[in-house]
Amino acid sequence: MQLKSWSAAALTAALSLSTSQVNAEEASAGSTASPEAPPSTGAPATAAADVNATVEPPPKPSSNLTARISGQMAAYQDSTATTVFTPSVGASVENPTSGWGINGRYLVDMVSAASPDIVATASPRWEEVRHAGNLGAKYKPGNFGVSAYGSASYTPDYLSLGGGGQLTQDLDEKNLTLVEGYGYGRDTIGRTGTPFSVFSRELEYHAFSLGVSRVVNPALVLALFGDAVLESGDQSKPYRYIPMFAPDAAARVTRGASPDDVAALRINARPLEQLPLSRQRWAATGRLAWRFTGSTLRLEERGYTDSWGMLASTTDARYLVDVGDRVILWPHVRVHFQNGVDFWKRAYTANGPNDLPAFRTGDRELGPLRNLGLGAGTRIALGKAGRVDDWLLTASVDGTWTSFADALYVKERFSIIGVVGLEVTF
Repeated sequence: MQLKSWSAAALTAALSLSTSQVNAEEASAGSTASPEAPPSTGAPATAAADVNATVEPPPKPSSNLTARISGQMAAYQDSTATTVFTPSVGASVENPTSGWGINGRYLVDMVSAASPDIVATASPRWEEVRHAGNLGAKYKPGNFGVSAYGSASYTPDYLSLGGGGQLTQDLDEKNLTLVEGYGYGRDTIGRTGTPFSVFSRELEYHAFSLGVSRVVNPALVLALFGDAVLESGDQSKPYRYIPMFAPDAAARVTRGASPDDVAALRINARPLEQLPLSRQRWAATGRLAWRFTGSTLRLEERGYTDSWGMLASTTDARYLVDVGDRVILWPHVRVHFQNGVDFWKRAYTANGPNDLPAFRTGDRELGPLRNLGLGAGTRIALGKAGRVDDWLLTASVDGTWTSFADALYVKERFSIIGVVGLEVTF
């Protein structure tokens, strides 16, 4: 007997096994992300769309085509003087009867920062605009489906191009779904004001994913998937200079030391960051969606490791509560822990410019940290009776506290991100 009911179908959508580049945390398209990349790049703007996926509007009976347009605005601010505004627009057309669909999205990240790292180099406030977009297509006329996507991201000093595909197979009357995917990306890293032909570095990655989703009963769906990303190339930041200290002075460099303290203790040598030229990342994620009467619990646990020695754990939970036929409310909790990469040091030591450590970084997101995120959101259906999901308004706000256990300049960071989105179905 087929188990899938309206509630389980909604839960399956909530647990869709879309592939993504593996990081200690998820990153936005085209970034070589660190564990805190989502806040710094504005990627959380996708959060509202993820919640929308929990309830799919039914196709209109008068047509085989369903078209959707959507817009979102995300705003991010943190205690290290970083501000990000991210407007985005998207559109899709699909034929549920034939099983095909196409979609696209375009976003702009407008970033302004004057973090302690910038102050320490006597640089002015840094501003940048990033343009990013993607196109995708899918075809699933029955139990077997294929999909493909392409993406691009550009700033004056960074170009990212990528693409990939995914295969989906439904078994056991669509109560068991298998997914496998592959993605390829090539990033060009440069300097603002300098053509790529004069200075650039290349970074390539191959991403692989395998997943399975199981409808256990009409109220419970479980999913498990794994990702691997193989990176090669130099992803060191061409603007990041690393302070060096004499061995006897390094012990006096305290956690969160100010730019003035660092300047007083360091030696004259201040080389550029240098990271290893390859990195292998692995992650395993389990998801659960449990439908109760009038509410849905979504839990996710992710474990991560990589060839740089980083280990991380991320727990994410949402409890979506139906308030009548048109409103869904949810609280959101996220907890993340990680150690540092094996070459991480708060204070790198050297006796002079000819005695430098082979690998060195000032990226505190590669060091040991923990963060706690709390938030809430709502989804409001504004359509007419019988088609309430034709107009969907979503809004969310999330705050995060991050503690850096062994970094210069910053001991902790507080951040907040708000997202407002509107989706219209034709």
